[in-house]
Amino acid sequence: MRVAFGSPLQSFLTALRFLTVIPVSWKQSEDGIFFQASVIWFPLIGLIIGAVTAFLVSLVYPWLSPAVIAVFALLILGGITGFLHLDGVADSGDGLLSSRPKEQALDIMRDSRSGAMGVICLLFLILGKYAALSSLSIETLIPLLILMPVGGRTAILFSMAILPYARENDGLGRLFYSTERYYIAILALFFFILISCYVSLSLTLFVFPALLIAVLLFSRWCFVKLGGATGDTLGAVCEFSELSIAVAAVCFQGTV
Repeated sequence: MRVAFGSPLQSFLTALRFLTVIPVSWKQSEDGIFFQASVIWFPLIGLIIGAVTAFLVSLVYPWLSPAVIAVFALLILGGITGFLHLDGVADSGDGLLSSRPKEQALDIMRDSRSGAMGVICLLFLILGKYAALSSLSIETLIPLLILMPVGGRTAILFSMAILPYARENDGLGRLFYSTERYYIAILALFFFILISCYVSLSLTLFVFPALLIAVLLFSRWCFVKLGGATGDTLGAVCEFSELSIAVAAVCFQGTV
């Protein structure tokens, strides 16, 4: 299905409303028309999230310890999205780590209740991010907080480009799939490279390969287990890509 791009402002606001809790209600009733077109704005929304987070962290950094700063940053990154993608991590963990075949795994992921595997995935994700962020200097932390959300939303588009949609006839993620997703993913990757080079050219050499590796490995897992992507796995790939970028930044700091 080809995308009817329509009004750039409306598609941008559709993306903003879906990916954040920012209260913008103008023409919200028409969002269903613009879901497919809205994906082109995902990396830009990530940049907005990252800029807000980096700004707030920079304000309180002189008065708080690195550990508290890490928790504060994670709270902003998650809270501004309504913890949308963390829910995808929990559901994906329950399905991907189950021993059930594809259809049963997809049914497990549809269940709103989180199982043990989903909770374990959430725990290690948050611990990993916390460990990485709390170990960084302010000179590395601020640019990283800008790049993490951009990379995470880029990962969503990259995963959509290389994976079919796994569910037959339904699912929230299907609303965003279109034939243009391949070109949009390429644009998103260039946007991420551009922003990361502007923020820190040397850091780009670490975070960009980390992003690609995270998306490719996770997408391969989704394809083998589920036959493609779902809305939950797209949220999960966003979070795991952010974790991969954060760990790459730790490796970068160790070289400077």
